[in-house]
Amino acid sequence: MHNKSLAFWLFLTPVILGLGVVVVIPFIYGFIYSFTDWNGLRANEFLGLQNYINLFQEAEFMNSIWFTTKFAFVAVVLLNVFGLGLALIVTRNLKSSNLLRTIFFMPNLIGGLILGFIWQFIFISVFGDIGDLTGIEGFNGWLSTANTGFWGIVILTCWQMAGYIMIIYIAYLENIPKDLIEAAKIDGANGFQRFKNITFPLVAPAFTISMFLTLSMSFKIYDQNLSLTNGGPANQTQMVAMEIVNTAFSDNDMAYAQAKAVIFFLIVSVVALTQVYYNKKREVEM
Repeated sequence: MHNKSLAFWLFLTPVILGLGVVVVIPFIYGFIYSFTDWNGLRANEFLGLQNYINLFQEAEFMNSIWFTTKFAFVAVVLLNVFGLGLALIVTRNLKSSNLLRTIFFMPNLIGGLILGFIWQFIFISVFGDIGDLTGIEGFNGWLSTANTGFWGIVILTCWQMAGYIMIIYIAYLENIPKDLIEAAKIDGANGFQRFKNITFPLVAPAFTISMFLTLSMSFKIYDQNLSLTNGGPANQTQMVAMEIVNTAFSDNDMAYAQAKAVIFFLIVSVVALTQVYYNKKREVEM
């Protein structure tokens, strides 16, 4: 037992050291610097809560939080619906199910920056050509308004991440006992009744995991936002991560950006952990 315990800690030590050096220590230093006038090299003055007071009075930062919150809500719902829907399709014993799994998952392998530029071309050039040919004004001017920019980021994110969420649901769907499904069929339950009373309760843990991942990912999106809209027009589609990066590197206000990052971390942590708590509680009830 002692040798097993020693081997366990020997293998775990590099991970713990890496996590501490890359995540924990920088986070602690960043939290401390958020109370100063740190410029990226040195802190000359302790400002107390002034940075935090200023950020809650800044309209641009508050607007980015509101935009990100709206996006996260819509993206979480759509990603889980599409992910579960795709998982149900590819677990129906189709001959092409393996091919479909590959096709649905492939967008997740493409980097967010590249995807952003691809979809920027689609929304501007392809949609514009379709609008010119059909005379439908709705296809023209995509990404030129906050509303179409919002839905552009939602479409890009769902196209990229739905296949990844599908994999999580597949793992749980394939572990559902076939006997339960067959018994329900014999009892006369239709497809919707089988899904509602058997399938969905048994994949509830997958919903908890997927919702946590999609929620945290949706709040932290940066590269797709950068390459698709770059926050435009007039910073109306600027998400929190981009707003923090711009504050740090465009405005050269490192300490202020760090204060925003701390608030952002607290918001994401509270929302994600609250979601996990209620979903876990719901799993028990189901």
